[in-house]
Amino acid sequence: MKTGTVALSITTPKFFDFLALTKPRLNSLVVITTAVGFYLASNGQVDVAVLLHTVIGSALVAGGAAAFNQVAERDLDESMERTRHRPLPGKRIRLSEARIFATALTATGVTELILVTNWLTMVIALVTLVSYVLIYTPLKRLTPWATPIGAIPGALPPMIGWTAARGEISVEAWVLFGIVFCWQLPHFYALAWMYREDFKRANIPLVAVQDTNGVRTSTHVLVCTAALLLISFAPALVELGGSLYIVGALIIGSIFLVLAVRFALDQTIVRARLLFFWSLVYLPVLWGLLMVEHVV
Repeated sequence: MKTGTVALSITTPKFFDFLALTKPRLNSLVVITTAVGFYLASNGQVDVAVLLHTVIGSALVAGGAAAFNQVAERDLDESMERTRHRPLPGKRIRLSEARIFATALTATGVTELILVTNWLTMVIALVTLVSYVLIYTPLKRLTPWATPIGAIPGALPPMIGWTAARGEISVEAWVLFGIVFCWQLPHFYALAWMYREDFKRANIPLVAVQDTNGVRTSTHVLVCTAALLLISFAPALVELGGSLYIVGALIIGSIFLVLAVRFALDQTIVRARLLFFWSLVYLPVLWGLLMVEHVV
């Protein structure tokens, strides 16, 4: 009995360190948007088994991508207060272990997707992985354009869900992609402004880091939030949403835009944090509206 207790106390922290490599809070977005894409593409006939395999496979690939990202950015993480306690800069996991773990996750996820869904879904998952790890991650050190480029793999999960259910990329899938793409930008710009000193210490050339008076950052936030409000009406044009969705999207999108305007008028950390918080509320509510309309 004592042996079992000791073993549990030793292995549990290591488990949570490996779990942290997958960025579970960030990748919960992948799970949700993949499931939403699958559900909306299913026209009321949801194959639960395929849905579960799609979500699990996508989560594994996303977790592997996050682990590869932390391997590549371990020096940056070590220099920032917000991330210096992660497993790799904290020396709680060896670099070789992290690489093996990331490879195992992605290989398992890709295999699951090709065996249970279809080749197109697997290809989109691979594009997500490659664009995040091999394009966005190195570009993050070089240019502020890495932010919109990184929003591309971040917007692909609903497409993964859609193609898993339909076997094709249609205009509806592109609409879902566009919503997530536009949503990510004000979400991240607000986060970057909140932690701009941290990013500055790591010498990451984000817009918020290069911006001395907040004008560039707030302009990006305003433009992207306005674009999000406009594209949020697109589901109604492709028969994914009706009158209830339109009214709801207008309300929550207008709140988002008002918060963006308030941030533009005064770029305080408090207003950036409020904008960031609303971005966390916005997307789940928008997905909920779409799913309710789908049921109706």
